Amino acid sequence: MQSPLTLASLGLSIMLATLGAQAAGLSSERSAFGALPDGTTIEKYTLRNSHGMQATILTYGGILQSLLVPDKHGKLADVVLGFDDVHGYQSNPTVYFGATIGRYGNRLADGRFSLDGKTYQVPTNDGPNALHGGTQGFDKHVWKAEPSKTGDSVGVTLSYVSADGEMGFPGTMNTQVTYSLNDQNELRIHYRATSDKPTVLNLTNHSYFNLAGAGNGDILKQVATVYGAHYTPVTAKLIPTGELAPVAGTPMDFLKPTAFGAHIKDDHPQLKFAEPKQGGFDFNWVLDNQGNVKKLATQVSDPASGRVLQFYTTEPGVQLYTANFLDGSIHGKGGKVYPHWGAFTLEAQHFPDSPNQPAFPSTRLDPGKVYTQTTVLRFSAK
Repeated sequence: MQSPLTLASLGLSIMLATLGAQAAGLSSERSAFGALPDGTTIEKYTLRNSHGMQATILTYGGILQSLLVPDKHGKLADVVLGFDDVHGYQSNPTVYFGATIGRYGNRLADGRFSLDGKTYQVPTNDGPNALHGGTQGFDKHVWKAEPSKTGDSVGVTLSYVSADGEMGFPGTMNTQVTYSLNDQNELRIHYRATSDKPTVLNLTNHSYFNLAGAGNGDILKQVATVYGAHYTPVTAKLIPTGELAPVAGTPMDFLKPTAFGAHIKDDHPQLKFAEPKQGGFDFNWVLDNQGNVKKLATQVSDPASGRVLQFYTTEPGVQLYTANFLDGSIHGKGGKVYPHWGAFTLEAQHFPDSPNQPAFPSTRLDPGKVYTQTTVLRFSAK
């Protein structure tokens, strides 16, 4: 039997712990986000911190649906593109707004790869290539969700089991993605996967960011720094040539802070491959941080709002894409129009087409091994 003093101490500890949690201002909320045509209910999990930052994650596609971030005056704006209902995502399946991408992010040439002498075919959905896992990638499935909380963050863990042979990939794959938010205005995305057969994978998040606020014009005046002295040039089919080329002397040089619009229209063949009419970025940068998630990989700032996004990752590369194929025809959240060059993506990844490029870092996962990846989005304002 506990003594009165011990019980009192215990009660005081619980009270202090509760007060500490409230002071931290971290909370999460689960609610409905409509249903699929077959009646499957879609849930959303809203994570909040004490600074007003708020992230909303959907069980459909593991999508980051909304991300409210304060500007230099403390005014909140939603900085990721998306839709107000599930129908919007299903009606625009090729833009991948905010989605969890798998099994294989980015492109596989001709949708094929080989493992241990056997060739596998993924359905092509990007001209001759398979893009973002094929026609029914992870972004088009419903994930299971469990809320989570640690001493300094609040989050949600999404789980999905991809069957052996799904989209042509071998092995039953168990995948978990955890979104967590802390009071340092950091949104952390942690991935974990295992497979019962040798397979390949390349998981990422495909959020489109506009630091001025989603639907508030283009991002050409926003300023990027990419700590990567090399990139992987592509062919006209947007498949890497296999070369790790220096960015020096090219429009891909963001080693010093440079506005997206400074060179996006340069007369350079790579920009024309990415966007034939006007030019644009859609390339993989080889990061210099060597997988150190504590070392800054990329930074983007918006001079007008003062918002700054610092991007950290354990992955060897990042795909910077400037929404070249948005054309003003898509109406997103709140009815806002998403214009050409109206956002940028930072897709933490292994390199595109790696299973067919022996010199690139391997994306193979064997039974008994665990794939992990961590990406951190840190927001501030100045």
